[in-house]
Amino acid sequence: MRYELSDYEWTAIKPMLPNKPRGVRRVNDRRVLNGIFWVLRSGAPWRDLPEVYGPRTTCYNRFVRWRRAGVWDQIMAALAAGHDAAVQMIDTSVARVHRRGDRRAGCRVACGA
Repeated sequence: MRYELSDYEWTAIKPMLPNKPRGVRRVNDRRVLNGIFWVLRSGAPWRDLPEVYGPRTTCYNRFVRWRRAGVWDQIMAALAAGHDAAVQMIDTSVARVHRRGDRRAGCRVACGA
C-alpha cells in the first residue's frame, strides 16, 4: 500500500524498537508502525485509521508512549548517523488562493497592483 514500510525500511527500523517480552504478546509492530505512518502521512485523524492496521487506540497509544520514551528521537538519530549528510525533510504543503482572491477591496494598495 501507499503508506506502508518497504522490507528494506522495516529491516532498518526493527532493531531500534523497544522489545519487552514479558506480559501480553504485543500486536505486530510492523502493522502498528504502518498505521502510525498512515495517519502521519495522510493527515487524517486517528479515528479514520483503516481497520487493516489494527485498533486505532493501539496505534495511537504506542505512538504516544514511544514519543514520551524518546524512541522516535532515537530512530531518527540512528538513521541520520547512517548517512553522510544531515537528514533533509521537504515540506510539500501547498497553499492555494482562489483566482479572484487578489481582487478584494483595498488589494491594489496592499498588493502593489
